[in-house]
Amino acid sequence: MRFHDLRHLAATLMLGGGADMKVVQALLGHSSLLVTGDIYTSVLPDVETAAAEAAATLVPRAPRDTAVHTSCTPTG
Repeated sequence: MRFHDLRHLAATLMLGGGADMKVVQALLGHSSLLVTGDIYTSVLPDVETAAAEAAATLVPRAPRDTAVHTSCTPTG
């Protein structure tokens, strides 16, 4: 196994374990988050899914049993 393979494995495991992308970028010495993200988010689709789900939890949702939104009905 080459050194580069070990480096790649370490970064993949860090991201898979929940490490912040900025931390991994700094450890690897990448010039930007784009470089790190382009390489490693395609390796770990679960990382992308987890990030999207975490963002979705921040979006307020209306109760499911609401048939009509009263703010959208005409007043007259």
